Amino acid sequence: MRTRYDDIPAYRTLDGSEIRELMHPAVHGNAQQSLAEALVAPGAATLRHCHRRSEELYHVTAGEGWMTLGEARFSIAPGDTVLIPPGTPHCVEAATSGPLRLLCCCSPAYRHEDTELL
Repeated sequence: MRTRYDDIPAYRTLDGSEIRELMHPAVHGNAQQSLAEALVAPGAATLRHCHRRSEELYHVTAGEGWMTLGEARFSIAPGDTVLIPPGTPHCVEAATSGPLRLLCCCSPAYRHEDTELL
């Protein structure tokens, strides 16, 4: 299975980020995980949330910003990868200098129903 970025429509998730599902079981037939690109506009932040079941990996591909992970807050930049265990409150904020782009891998795959806004 292969997908093409230009063929994938973007949508808003419950946390407020713009997402493109690059590979998702509900659409593409893979079984255990999903891969998406998230875009956070300059100066914007996602809503603090957690996922009850999914473990997430965020990999920063462009832009700079800040990650809040549980009680910790730290800067993130291209090349950084962050592990988000299930149930861990988190959010990201983009610097005002430009958009923040992240690859988001979820296992099990992302589901709106698994997202709890805090």
